[in-house]
Amino acid sequence: MKKIIYALIVPLVVVSGLVFADRESKHEASKKVTSKPLSAAERKAALKRWEATPDGISYKKWEASPKGKRVYAGEANIRKHLNAFATMEAVVTSLSLPPGSRLGFGLMVRINDDDYILSFGPEKIDKNSGNLTNEFRPLHSLKVNDRLIIRSHTVSHAPKYDYPILSGDYVERDGKLMYKRVPRKGGC
Repeated sequence: MKKIIYALIVPLVVVSGLVFADRESKHEASKKVTSKPLSAAERKAALKRWEATPDGISYKKWEASPKGKRVYAGEANIRKHLNAFATMEAVVTSLSLPPGSRLGFGLMVRINDDDYILSFGPEKIDKNSGNLTNEFRPLHSLKVNDRLIIRSHTVSHAPKYDYPILSGDYVERDGKLMYKRVPRKGGC
């Protein structure tokens, strides 16, 4: 009888030990994933390391080039409007983005004699019907030389593009709202 009890208890102890050890290793792995934010010195060191890479070197060359300086000047011209989320008058100069762009749906606009990419993001496809959603449909009716009132919170740049990239948050034409970005749910 003792041999039967030992035969049942030993595998039970081994299995429970393995389960407990596995739980410990998963717990330790989750602790390693969460890391503290980098200090200012660590961020600066990481930036210096990146600037020494081929991508960093080409980015610094682009910043110093006339094209990069023109993009930064365009951003500076509208920075005050972006910070205040104020309206800006724009004229549509092209209904398509530069060749090879991967910004989703967008237009080319001119604001105060500077050209910008007005990007709205990827067009979404309705899961039920497989068709494009109606989100950007009013914007598809725009024509070259249409005058728009736009508002935006952000402008960005990339060496791939010759123009600053303005995110389209609000677009109005002839006093009628054409597009307004809906804030994400549960996000920042």
